[in-house]
Amino acid sequence: MPELSISETYKVLESALRPLSYWYKQDGVEEVAVDHPGAIWLRLRGRREHPWQEQEDPKLTREYLNNILYIIANSYDQSFEPTEGNPVVYATLPGGHRFTGISGRNVMYDNEDLTGGVALAIRVYKEDIGIEFSDFNLEQGQRLRPLNKMAQVEDPDDPYDRLLLSIRKGEHILISGGTATGKTTFLNNMIKLVDEHKRIITVEDTRELIIPHKNRVHVVLPRTDQTNKFSYTRVIDLIVRFTPDAIICGEISTSNASAVWELMGSGHENCFATIHAENTEEAYRAFVARIMRTTPTIDREKTLKEMHDKLRVVQINRNGNIRAVTSIT
Repeated sequence: MPELSISETYKVLESALRPLSYWYKQDGVEEVAVDHPGAIWLRLRGRREHPWQEQEDPKLTREYLNNILYIIANSYDQSFEPTEGNPVVYATLPGGHRFTGISGRNVMYDNEDLTGGVALAIRVYKEDIGIEFSDFNLEQGQRLRPLNKMAQVEDPDDPYDRLLLSIRKGEHILISGGTATGKTTFLNNMIKLVDEHKRIITVEDTRELIIPHKNRVHVVLPRTDQTNKFSYTRVIDLIVRFTPDAIICGEISTSNASAVWELMGSGHENCFATIHAENTEEAYRAFVARIMRTTPTIDREKTLKEMHDKLRVVQINRNGNIRAVTSIT
């Protein structure tokens, strides 16, 4: 059978994409995301409050979504094999729209995705949508306007209020403690305080985080039974392209420390994680030490200073069966 020309390939691809393009070609949509079969999230242009809107769509079945990943990969001569190879597809779709998708055991929506889930995001390209400098709050003779007014609010003395304000500001938080101090339980309670309308992406070795938000994707990279070519060095591109409002990580380990630290500097709010340490200063040092095991060339002192500047630590200690937060930096 003769190979299809580029124009013929695009026609086949456009036909296969029709159930998705129905959504991303609508006016006012700047991005679409599928977290699980049967529904799609639309990010609406110009919406300051709650820009993500969910729509049910029974045509977006698991079979269809997986087939789309294979069709796109084949159209662009990409390798795609979730079980033993590459589970991620990146492409520019007809019309210039940026596509990112993942399938297999590295992605889950809930605990029913035992054999793996599927998730994708499409960033809509518009050649001319009439955006001016003023749409970026840049106007001649006017001061630059802070996006997050909460960032100007000083920390309260009360540690409880300090933690709540930190979450509302969108700050990065590291939960530190020894074994069995309840770090993950505390983290799950913190997650409940994040705005329910935000889009959440989690990155874990095993599924432990409980996310009440509907707009969410769980990325899983097992430490022991990882069989394909997906790794923490590749997870950063995936998560950034999935446009999260908050990134929730599991425990900081040697394998993920560099990736988590890079994610904390990628411009996203509310990056949370846990780490084994006996006090707040040890938490910073342990984080840097884990990064240096895979990236020994980093400047240790400079990185420590950056962590103190941008990363709040909640320290939990245990005495017998009594657990307590002993410090919030």
